[in-house]
Amino acid sequence: MAYIRTNERLGGDPSFTVMWRAGGSRTGKTQRETFDDEDAAKRFRDLVNGHAQQWPPGWVKGLGFVEPDEDSVPDSEMFRVYAHNHVALLTDISDHTRINYTRFIERHMMPWFGELSVSNRGPKITRDHVSQWILDLKDGRPGPLHPPGTARRAYARKTIANLHGLLFGILQSAVDADPALRDSNPCAHSKLPKGNDAEDDEVFLEPEEFALLRQHIRADAVDIVDVLVSTGLRWGEVTALQRKDLTLLSKRPTLRVQRAWKRRGEGGGTFLGAPKTKKSRRTLVLTPDQVTLFQRLIMGKDPSDLIFTAPEGGAWHSGVFYAHRWKPALNAASAAGLTKCPRIHDLRHTHASWLIAGKVPLPVIQARLGHESITTTVDRYGHLLASSDDEVVAAVEWAMAATGPQALAGVA
Repeated sequence: MAYIRTNERLGGDPSFTVMWRAGGSRTGKTQRETFDDEDAAKRFRDLVNGHAQQWPPGWVKGLGFVEPDEDSVPDSEMFRVYAHNHVALLTDISDHTRINYTRFIERHMMPWFGELSVSNRGPKITRDHVSQWILDLKDGRPGPLHPPGTARRAYARKTIANLHGLLFGILQSAVDADPALRDSNPCAHSKLPKGNDAEDDEVFLEPEEFALLRQHIRADAVDIVDVLVSTGLRWGEVTALQRKDLTLLSKRPTLRVQRAWKRRGEGGGTFLGAPKTKKSRRTLVLTPDQVTLFQRLIMGKDPSDLIFTAPEGGAWHSGVFYAHRWKPALNAASAAGLTKCPRIHDLRHTHASWLIAGKVPLPVIQARLGHESITTTVDRYGHLLASSDDEVVAAVEWAMAATGPQALAGVA
């Protein structure tokens, strides 16, 4: 956030310098503007904070707001300003998502579109610009505004699709705001890379593959891995579970998902908040083995105590767990013959694949995983239904048998 630093000039008069980092990032370049009047400095500070830690549109350093020439493009229509303003005004995202979007814009869009306009005036963004950007992301090439020698890695299809979706939303808002500003979205007809590379796909472990991986998990992490794969809960949901979320002494023991870990923002740490979506707040039935596991884990805990804690106490941090528990186990399992490279989140996908293999209907899987829409479940796991082909064939043959010669003879 922008702040004011008071200085004393040689003559003894005070000056007020507004300081901030571009884009609000810790690594952003330090920006500053100095005022003689403290109230003016406060007004400017509030403008910077209101524009996602960027220079206010139309403001010229040392001069203030300057009317643009008739033929020039206002800063507010330049991508470097418009994109951040768009993200700053989104009302349906969390603070954590807003920070991620800001980073995506700075790292993966600004080097290509930073000097272009979102409007029809000036050097505007075209379909060719978007196509070249997609190709550069796919092949790992730097953008036109990257410093010479910048190294980039090639991005997977899914990552490119996510970035393209954000860019589409930014440019569509310019079209929706005023057709005179921009009459069409250059992202509308983009052709995205096809998903034929393995890193794009979710990893589904067979029970035998999970067993091999589990053999190499450290003892203090086996329980949380077992719960992740046997419930399909997200990492942020499992690590937020408290004793009071369990109902074990009933005819049908259950687990209630009613909170998850959230990020406060840049450098703000984490807190317990509502689950990802409305349908993420759900109840899961537990197996006898899960009941036994949870009974052991909650022994001696108070109702609001976390069920899973790191060895030194407190909640598990995903980065620490990955580096010191998951990655070493993955390396060891790979040396022992595991050919897949699952992420921690792939335990959720593995759980879904096991349910599908057990002929559990997709709507039931949707409810268990907390998907907001059945479309999400179908899009992500529908291809696994091929394992039900034999049942489909048998059902059709049974139904069609009623129209066969023997059946018709009986009707006659």
